[in-house]
Amino acid sequence: MSGRKRKATEELQDDDTRMSQSPSSSPSIPHTELPSRATPSRVIKRPRKNLSGRPLALPRLLETLSADDMRNILRQICHRHSNVAAEILSAAPRPSVQSTLSVLSTYEANLRSSLPFGVRESSDYAYNRVRGALLELLDALKDFTPQFLPPNESQSAVSLEFLDNVTNLIHRLPNWDSYQHNRHKAEAYEEIAKAWALVVREAAKRGGGIQLQIGGWDEKLRRHNEMSQGKMDEAVNELRTNVVWAGGNGGEQGEVSSCVGNDPASIRQQLFSGTYGLDTAVRVGPW
Repeated sequence: MSGRKRKATEELQDDDTRMSQSPSSSPSIPHTELPSRATPSRVIKRPRKNLSGRPLALPRLLETLSADDMRNILRQICHRHSNVAAEILSAAPRPSVQSTLSVLSTYEANLRSSLPFGVRESSDYAYNRVRGALLELLDALKDFTPQFLPPNESQSAVSLEFLDNVTNLIHRLPNWDSYQHNRHKAEAYEEIAKAWALVVREAAKRGGGIQLQIGGWDEKLRRHNEMSQGKMDEAVNELRTNVVWAGGNGGEQGEVSSCVGNDPASIRQQLFSGTYGLDTAVRVGPW
């Protein structure tokens, strides 16, 4: 019995030895590292913070303001801080003729829109309705006019262009039934006539006032005087007194006018032909 057991054990051991020495039935696959697949780097977004109310930045705030809002704010700031007002006056560009006329046109449009419907425009009732708008227009005209007069404005052409336009504006103002209500328009004519006289006097100092004739300002001034029914005689008289070709002495040009004649047409023709004063003897020395 023990012999059979020993024999069986030896057979089992022999079988195990043969199996360990025999090649494996399945081929061995060498362990190789497969190429790793490139994965794109993920963009990590930062979590957005919770929004909360905050004041608007100044540049964005200015974008929302209208021109009237901006002017009102600047007015208030300048009223509280005089140094800011001085800085704005020094930094702001000078108003042009067109920009100033645009402002005055706004005042005139406000005046026209204030006139009542179905009522005679020259009546006292209409005057009472537009009196505030009329005074605002005239006050603006008084403030703007000195900006375009010598010595603040050195170019006569600019001054004359402004005066021509605002004089037409005064012509368009209503004429009222009551004499006392027309004093505003009469005073406006008086002030603008003085302005014309000043510009004519300064222009006459340059080339005998030839610029006045080239631009046809002498004729325009006479037309304005006719439309105002003689309320601008002061300016017309200044033209006749200081400008040679308009019949005046012309200051230093008086001696020249005595040599070439006082006929305005003749002088005008010589000015345009370039022969003005060529026949005049030239004095040399203190004689």
